[in-house]
Amino acid sequence: MTTLVRRATQWNRPLMVFVSAMAVLAVVAAVGILVDSRVLTGAPIWLKPFKFAVSFVLYGATLAWMLSLLPRRSRAAEWAVTVIVAMAVIEMIVIVAQVVRGQTSHFNGTSPLNGALFSVMGAAIMVLFLAHLLVGVVLLIRRITDRAAATAVGWGLGLSLLGMLAAVPMVLPMQEPGIDGISGAHSVGVVDGGSGLPVVGWSTTGGDLRIGHFVGLHALQALPILAILLSRFATRLDERTRARLLVVAGGAYGVLTVLLTWQALRGQPLLRPDAVTLAAVAALVVATATATGLVLARRRRPELALAA
Repeated sequence: MTTLVRRATQWNRPLMVFVSAMAVLAVVAAVGILVDSRVLTGAPIWLKPFKFAVSFVLYGATLAWMLSLLPRRSRAAEWAVTVIVAMAVIEMIVIVAQVVRGQTSHFNGTSPLNGALFSVMGAAIMVLFLAHLLVGVVLLIRRITDRAAATAVGWGLGLSLLGMLAAVPMVLPMQEPGIDGISGAHSVGVVDGGSGLPVVGWSTTGGDLRIGHFVGLHALQALPILAILLSRFATRLDERTRARLLVVAGGAYGVLTVLLTWQALRGQPLLRPDAVTLAAVAALVVATATATGLVLARRRRPELALAA
């Protein structure tokens, strides 16, 4: 652990400074949840900055780790990361400022100022998306030497872009709730702020587009973690087989992200799937298990690899 912390201090400086700032903000927001009794759209007013700060800690640290795997530095990637940090800072400033003002930050057009702040956030996210895409392109071009790690990083970056796109329906015209000044919603079939799951707040009475958004974004951590677990506990598998298993996992993860978004768009709560959703999940499980079995059946045995 000490070695990991020492290495982390040498990762991309703008990202690690940003991660440190978000960690401090997460603590401040957690205190705010405990001491500030204000509620906004059915949740403690400081819950949103807390969740965003924690998410950015994970995002920034993971991205910095991925860049550390490159065989040599990339100016394009470092420039893109600086843009990502700047856009994320803008978003968090708006979110915290709106909390201080007692206003919602998302979908809020109830005044010229609120509308302008939401527009700034939207523009910042679009720029962040493009900068994230550029980082992904660089990491694909500058090949990481470990094949399994390269596969996990590539899929993680790609699926996190899919997770960002999963949020787009929240601001489409069909999501306008008919409330004056509100230009979008994360809930489908019900009004935002109703009954929700603990901590995350995902709707328990209707669809919630934040679920697919959340799952897709955190492919950035899920796929590399799986790669690490395979290298640690599946030592009898050769590098090519581990990479193929990660491709299967990445494909399944992407389908799951789309499936969760599709379920939400149909106004269906996560924990109350209908027969069609259950059938789709079952098909995904069977397909993933079959693909995994085929990959393992084709693996190179250690003795054959040594003979080669």
